[in-house]
Amino acid sequence: MRYLPLTSHDREDMLATIGVHSIDELFADVPEAARLKGPIHGLPLHASELSVERHMTALARQNTVAGEVPFFLGCGAYRHHVPASVDHLIQRGEFLTAYTPYQPEIAQGTLQMLFEFQTQVARLLGTDVANASMYDGSTACWEAIGMARRITRRGRAVISSGLHPHYVQVAKTMAKYTGDVLDTATPSLIAETDHDRLLAAIDDDTSCVVVQYPDILGRFADLQPLADACHARKALLIAVVTEPVAMGALKSPGEMGADIVVGEGQSIGVGLQFGGPYVGLFGCKEKYVRQMPGRLCGQTTDAEGRRGFVLTLSTREQHIRREKATSNICTNSGLCALAFSIHMTLLGEAGLRRLAGINHAGACRAADRLAQVPGVRLINETFFNEFTLDLGREARPIVRTLADRGVLAGVSLGRLYPGEAPLANGLVVAVTETTTPEDVETLATALEEVLA
Repeated sequence: MRYLPLTSHDREDMLATIGVHSIDELFADVPEAARLKGPIHGLPLHASELSVERHMTALARQNTVAGEVPFFLGCGAYRHHVPASVDHLIQRGEFLTAYTPYQPEIAQGTLQMLFEFQTQVARLLGTDVANASMYDGSTACWEAIGMARRITRRGRAVISSGLHPHYVQVAKTMAKYTGDVLDTATPSLIAETDHDRLLAAIDDDTSCVVVQYPDILGRFADLQPLADACHARKALLIAVVTEPVAMGALKSPGEMGADIVVGEGQSIGVGLQFGGPYVGLFGCKEKYVRQMPGRLCGQTTDAEGRRGFVLTLSTREQHIRREKATSNICTNSGLCALAFSIHMTLLGEAGLRRLAGINHAGACRAADRLAQVPGVRLINETFFNEFTLDLGREARPIVRTLADRGVLAGVSLGRLYPGEAPLANGLVVAVTETTTPEDVETLATALEEVLA
């Protein structure tokens, strides 16, 4: 039974108050071609629960399950093994049903979990503080650019060509409303990062330099020279980490002078999940903490001296006046943050370093084998668990052909950068602890056959 509390007169009054004549006018910003003019074609108006279940199951069977085929996809979303205990624990009622801890006195478990999460993220990224998570890596990246504008009172961000193009698009979308100028570029299929370009682009109007570590092609370099150059011009260095497992093997951005470090936490505790929900990581130097978006949980003592947890800093517009807020992000990926924290706790520092070592060693073996395929050239001189191949011809049809054979070979750069002909031959290959030697050999053999 539908619940429709508004009468026709109620609707007319509301429309008159906001100055439109019909509900359709509220959708004026949606292109005409995108609006439905009737029921969705082929979808029945009603069906039994059994029929719907059978139909959805049939649709699901058309998907290729990541764990059932050789899987080399990456570029910001990675397949890692998530212990069964993670899923078991996040489904406990006190976690699964928890919401924003407005009342700290009855939300101690949630607040303590977020406090532990912040500690883990700060140590992972090498920052003084970290917040209680963001939506995902791309929105965290934009929030960092906005934070740099508030701190420096400048509006020009120099963005590395190695930053994930989806992150760049999110930043461009938001910059339309803030007036920020984004200095962007497209990567080249070469071994070197574009740090020289970034160094040359920093001027007195620059609010920040944004660099991905490792970048979209899997390359990385020392960030200290960039940090020094930024600080010499009173600009900030923002580092973006899309593969947090890499921090088990690489020096953290914070240790190399990055002022703000953001990233995507999906690799730890969170499955691929058809692209989301994920969990954004955000850390910074302590002196900038009051400009940090989102929420910060802290530890304190109550009137009787007992340890307790509170929301120490809440600068989002749900808590304070909108014009004073640092962000309009109104929630956080709390359950995903919990999964991240549980997985990180199970690993510990030694476990994370071992996991990172397994990933890197597997990627090295895969890179060596795939570079032996006639016509294939390995781009990278440095990489963690992801590298780029030049196939000598357009990669997209090759990827589709291999997918038809049951091999998910990687991400073609032509897909990420449509219309950029110099990148069309590039294929980004990711290797994790879930990739077996047999998977690598299957990919190599299939590539040899397709490229012959």
